[in-house]
Amino acid sequence: MLDSGAVTKLARRDRQTAAVITVLRRDGLWPPAVPSVVVVESVTGDPGRDANTNRLLKTCDVITEVPESTARRAARLRFLAKTGSAVDALVVATAEPGGQVLTGDSGDLRAIAAPAEQVRVVDI
Repeated sequence: MLDSGAVTKLARRDRQTAAVITVLRRDGLWPPAVPSVVVVESVTGDPGRDANTNRLLKTCDVITEVPESTARRAARLRFLAKTGSAVDALVVATAEPGGQVLTGDSGDLRAIAAPAEQVRVVDI
């Protein structure tokens, strides 16, 4: 599962990013899932500015629907953490149980994931 920070980092076209993606593929973590709400935080709506991000998103499994039960679970996790955005909470809730969230900024996500069912937050 990718949050917007991970999408932004993985959309870069450089050697370091290519190496990270190679490791993710090797470890069976590719293609990653991306809740569609993450797209809101990841693109600008300008095709030129978004080209690299759009290229990355084409390689991901974009989850387009959020069941009400997942939304309610995200709300509970966010309430318990007393921090983070609704999008962060949805990313964590979608990763339950036993998933990983790849991020570029783990602070709020770690707080939200603390009461979650075996969700691991990994900085990339």
